[in-house]
Amino acid sequence: MSQDLLQQYQNTPRLFQLAERISLPTTVSEPGSPSQKIYLKNLYGSSSQFVAGAAFLHPSCSQLNHIIILNDAEEAAYFHNTLENLTGALDIFYFPDSFKNRKNYRLLNSSHVMLRTEALTKIAAGGNKKILVTYPEALFEKCVLPSALSSNIIHIKSGDTLNVEQLLLRLSGYGFERTDFVYEPGQSLFAAAYWIFNSFGNDKPYRIELFGNDIDSIRIVDPETQLSERKLLQVSIIPMVDTQFDDEDKVSLFDFLPANTVVWLQDYDVCKERLMDCEDDMHAFLRLQEELREQGIKVQGARHKMQNAEDDDKLVKKDVRAVDFITAADLEEKIFLRHVIAFGYNTVFPSQDSIFTIDFSTKEQPAFNRQFDLLIKDLKTWEAKGFQLYLFAENPSNWRGCRRF
Repeated sequence: MSQDLLQQYQNTPRLFQLAERISLPTTVSEPGSPSQKIYLKNLYGSSSQFVAGAAFLHPSCSQLNHIIILNDAEEAAYFHNTLENLTGALDIFYFPDSFKNRKNYRLLNSSHVMLRTEALTKIAAGGNKKILVTYPEALFEKCVLPSALSSNIIHIKSGDTLNVEQLLLRLSGYGFERTDFVYEPGQSLFAAAYWIFNSFGNDKPYRIELFGNDIDSIRIVDPETQLSERKLLQVSIIPMVDTQFDDEDKVSLFDFLPANTVVWLQDYDVCKERLMDCEDDMHAFLRLQEELREQGIKVQGARHKMQNAEDDDKLVKKDVRAVDFITAADLEEKIFLRHVIAFGYNTVFPSQDSIFTIDFSTKEQPAFNRQFDLLIKDLKTWEAKGFQLYLFAENPSNWRGCRRF
């Protein structure tokens, strides 16, 4: 049923208007070509996910990538999940921030680092069109240049001969740790007849069966049992993108993304404000670090306490510097070189000139407070007006009150 409704969105004149405009060249791809500023008015509930999914699948947009910026992490995760379920597409990525909390820019969240690495690796590889779903805090940290990332990925396949000593040195430089049990990204275990490692861009480890130094087979491993799940012909080893590259290799996400990427913004003002908050938090953290360095032995106990907290997590940034992050001004400069689609509750752009509005005329669902008689009455009213009705529920028990409809 959701596919039927998605098809309805694809076939509307509004979608053709949208597809026509975002298919035009932009300043990024062709200097001098104006970027489009489009406001999708009156999108409520999940209608924005249907429109984004319909645009992604529209034939006129077959060469376009998309980045969708929600106001916060929770909204981005919900949007990503809905979009994935609607389209069934494999190239839709959730792109979170990499930190455990906003007050400490050294402690990294290993699962978030994995998701970021996976998304950046797939985008750098090119190929199929892709969607990145994210939020302001995730835009704050710079990314590795696509060329630098691609050139540092190690590709291995069945039949290859390994130089184990050289490989171990390279893995160490990539942030891998030798352990007795592999269960999270960045861990590696070498034995006489096999090698198990978990790359930063994958959620499960790989087991390499060795015959001497020759690769006999490659398999995905269950991290809990360490048992093999299925066989692969080749695999890629990805470095830890948040700690293993120099400043000159890092750029904003908007410099990383291909030129044919359309930007979807839920609310530009909110995005800019949250990035400014990130700047304030980051500078406060840097000031604290500097104060601790200057005080030296006087704060040894406090510094030891901080170090213990960091030791609880394997992924720690060695150095935190302002150049590792973008500013709100950077965002404004980069973002509006591309086509930008606003889909929130207002049309706020840095400039109000040349905004093309598409009115979808959707309405918010009234609150019936579990009074199913009122819900049924409302549905029958719309049916009498000639509207086609679609009802969705995650659980069959949710339909019990609507049996009379």
